[in-house]
Amino acid sequence: MGRLDPVTLSVLASALAGIAEEMGAVLIRGSYSSNIKERRDCSTALFDSNGRMVAQAEHIPVHLGAMPEAVAAIMDRDPEPGDVFAINDPYSGGTHLPDITLVSPVAYEGEIVGYAVTRAHHSDVGGMRPGSMPSDSREIYQEGLIIPPVRLVRSDEYVDDVLDLLLANVRTPDLRRGDLRAQIAANNIAEERVGELIQRRGKDTILAAFEEVISYAEKRTREAIRDLPDGEHCAEDCMEGDGITDEDITIRATVTVEGDSMKIDFSGTSDAAGGNINCPLPVTRSASYFALRVLLPKDVLANAGTYAPLSIEAPRGSLVNAAYPSAVVAGNVETSNRIADTVLAALAGFAPDTIPAQGQGTMNNTVIGGQGWTYYETIGGGQGASQSGPGPSGVHVGMSNTLNTPIEAFEMEYPMRVERYELLYGSGGDGEHQGGDGIVRAVRVLEPASLSLLTDRRRHGPRGVDGGEPGRVGRNLLGSEELGPKVSREMEEGDVVTVETPGGGGYGHADERP
Repeated sequence: MGRLDPVTLSVLASALAGIAEEMGAVLIRGSYSSNIKERRDCSTALFDSNGRMVAQAEHIPVHLGAMPEAVAAIMDRDPEPGDVFAINDPYSGGTHLPDITLVSPVAYEGEIVGYAVTRAHHSDVGGMRPGSMPSDSREIYQEGLIIPPVRLVRSDEYVDDVLDLLLANVRTPDLRRGDLRAQIAANNIAEERVGELIQRRGKDTILAAFEEVISYAEKRTREAIRDLPDGEHCAEDCMEGDGITDEDITIRATVTVEGDSMKIDFSGTSDAAGGNINCPLPVTRSASYFALRVLLPKDVLANAGTYAPLSIEAPRGSLVNAAYPSAVVAGNVETSNRIADTVLAALAGFAPDTIPAQGQGTMNNTVIGGQGWTYYETIGGGQGASQSGPGPSGVHVGMSNTLNTPIEAFEMEYPMRVERYELLYGSGGDGEHQGGDGIVRAVRVLEPASLSLLTDRRRHGPRGVDGGEPGRVGRNLLGSEELGPKVSREMEEGDVVTVETPGGGGYGHADERP
């Protein structure tokens, strides 16, 4: 295959990215659950036939960086055109059990030329508590149904036994069926659009584009790393307990830059926790990839080439490279944010003017469920300020990139009422540029329900930089009782749970404010 000229490469790179974005639009519009259709807690990407990511939609960082392991696991099962594989096992290529990934071969005239991938957070996959996000799980079996790589569709026909088994183990089977169908539809549109591109441009040209968009992203990333000074910088942060202990649990990252390559070493990080804040290695990779992308120019595509210059070392059996059957459901949502924070703090040693103050650093996972219904939401907070200006308020920060559930949709779908939903003014850290403010959200249940909260930054506020003040810590309340960062409780009719989210750190000294 010959090299593509720059104009053709640019056009095809945009076309491939457009396919990934259209996959996302089909998935969101076709889904049944508010968690996907309203909050957009899902991600889509296109891979080549070697299992390398070619293009992704701008969705959830923690989903996208961990997709290659899922594709590799499916490729080991000899997929055929017309197949759709499902997987959620964190120890076989998944992240945590609620994130179900569907992988489909993309075929043209019977030849597999790539893979379409969708990953969506399903608001219940069984387990010990409604919503499948317990604060008190101790091993992965308690967190839901484990799906190893398995065919959900074979030769364009549902494998009914597999689908029936999956739906028999969840609390909301109709929603799960609808969301899985939406994922399949999104994968199908990718195959259709790739086929159209091949018909228009020729197979050799499109396969060359796969290769060259990856090569170009790697070249741009290596250029950005080469601009950093060679050297080594370390940073340390912590998780506020694991649901069993309230002790701080250490995360340590050492970043080394040498020429056009970067290494992140997590030696010194605590051993795997007894609770569920452990991370499988794909999640740790995702968080590290996200931190690297903060340093890159905005026009650098995110694909396999972007991450080729980065190597990661994580001690097996540690918090950031957990071994089966450690519980991991909070690792994906909470520990991933702290890993990103820690790596970004180390990267600040190389590029102090580029890295902002810390954002809220938590997803504030709020999970409530009752008879036949489950509600799951991550709640925004404050982003850190930077040299260029104040941090935005009330946004999803770091490893999350979702929306909120609109109150109208919330109250139509669930037996609950939103009592309060507003910015928590003044919660951002003071400074020359102020950190963004957090959010306060209060919800009243109208029938008995089970509550799980998986949160962090309730003791240690997000740090400011260059003299900026830290953001205010978050707070969890059940009525007037203050709850810990990670807790599960039973709620009675009329009970109100309130989540106050952290503000972002400030930038610079307040007395330097214009």
